[in-house]
Amino acid sequence: MSNIRTIVIVGLSGSGKTTLAKALSKELNAKHLNADEIRHEYNDWDFSEAGRLRQAYRIKNLLDKHDLVVCDFIAPKAIYRHIVDADILVWMDTVKESQYKDTDSLFEPPNQYNFRITEKNADKYVKIICNSIR
Repeated sequence: MSNIRTIVIVGLSGSGKTTLAKALSKELNAKHLNADEIRHEYNDWDFSEAGRLRQAYRIKNLLDKHDLVVCDFIAPKAIYRHIVDADILVWMDTVKESQYKDTDSLFEPPNQYNFRITEKNADKYVKIICNSIR
């Protein structure tokens, strides 16, 4: 696992990203970053294209400051996922729509990912992910 520094969990709102990220970061003794908490910290609730790009670069910069980090981030477009450049990408494919229709309409399912999760069961997938990367 020495080559793995960043695990990014993406998916629609309500898919279970934060629940999995918290459990995974605890199991791995990793820093947890949550995109909503980052927006709150920076008081930046701009969801325009420019705001979303700024958030992706902000997350990338924060990821680079830690030895091991798990981040949950909707990342609706491939460009945002490319910017954060995770070592491990987890796609939470557990919901098909959320309360944020504008974000749902932007969401591009990842073409490349390390794990695609189709059910909300954080305990199960923490074990699967940890067994795979350790």
